[in-house]
Amino acid sequence: MASIGTRQIYVAVVGTGGVGRVVLTQLEALAHRYLSHPSSPANISLVYASRSSRCLISQSYQPLKLQTWEQELEQSQTSPLSTTPLLDYLRQAPGRAVLIDNTSSQSIAETYPVFLQHGISVVTPNKKAFSSDLPLWDSIFSAAANGSASDPHAAGHVFHESSVGAGLPVICTLKDLLETGDIVTRIEGVLSGTMSFLFNSFMPASGTGSSFSAEVKKAKELGFTEPDPRDDLNGLDVARKLTILARIVGMKVASPASFPVQSLIPEELETVSSGEEFVSRLPEFDAKIEAVRKEAQDEGKVLRYVGTIDVHQGTLEVGLRKFDPSHPIGGLKGSANIINFYTKRYGGEGGSPLVIQGPGAGAEVTAMGVTADLIRVLGLLQ
Repeated sequence: MASIGTRQIYVAVVGTGGVGRVVLTQLEALAHRYLSHPSSPANISLVYASRSSRCLISQSYQPLKLQTWEQELEQSQTSPLSTTPLLDYLRQAPGRAVLIDNTSSQSIAETYPVFLQHGISVVTPNKKAFSSDLPLWDSIFSAAANGSASDPHAAGHVFHESSVGAGLPVICTLKDLLETGDIVTRIEGVLSGTMSFLFNSFMPASGTGSSFSAEVKKAKELGFTEPDPRDDLNGLDVARKLTILARIVGMKVASPASFPVQSLIPEELETVSSGEEFVSRLPEFDAKIEAVRKEAQDEGKVLRYVGTIDVHQGTLEVGLRKFDPSHPIGGLKGSANIINFYTKRYGGEGGSPLVIQGPGAGAEVTAMGVTADLIRVLGLLQ
């Protein structure tokens, strides 16, 4: 059993579909382990859970049942709290509180500084919070205990591992490199599971792929793209992740629109009315990217959609690049992500970079990153 002096932590989960549902499953297992372990850092009380149309809320701050939350939420007639009432509710909790935001909401992201200022920690995979205009990034970390808060003991902590690479240890590894005095010179990688799947199929390291439009159609049917594939092919998702990594390194990147990002959407299809129309008309434009594939084939290389940060030059770039099939990026398979860190310790003077590779999308691995961040917060709130 957890010790009598173990701190009670009150958790609110916003967004309970997909990733959020898995987070709550992992939270149930975590809470059970903590209750049965005498040295656990905290007892976890789920006191609020919401989706777009309804919520569960414990007005007494007694824990909601993690075993039955989904059925109870389905039956709830209570509308979700907007951010200000949610802030007030968590401020009045009888102990420290944590907000887990599993949404991609810009409006919720913009309230993180206020939650943090009032001692409420934030755990989230929401890329928009950390890749939008630079002032929001500055506001978040100026308010956070693990940033530059004026009173770090009273402020909340913020962690966002899953905003880049889902559950892959990308952000924590980069921070460890920097905090131990390493010098990061370059970061490059395939940061989108969708783009990875597309180009590993379109131009595999061995064998041949179908036309680009056929690969896009297949990826959509298999669920690897957004309902409208243009939301992947415009490169913004990769640009957001690259912005986050560059800011962690210390680069003052204004926004994901402030550096070159190659869109793979034909100009003529940018304004078509639906994703279905886009997919149906994409074969009309295969010839252009087919010429790029042939050029790479003639050089004995493969195409990959890559994000690159050159720290010394102060530049970021997202787009197609050619790689030897034997290169770790060129030999990538499936929908895996890969991130290469070139630093003074890793990759200097012709050495090998530090490589992180694995699934970079999916509810299970993304939720794992969120839950791991929650564990970090629980340890810091002792």
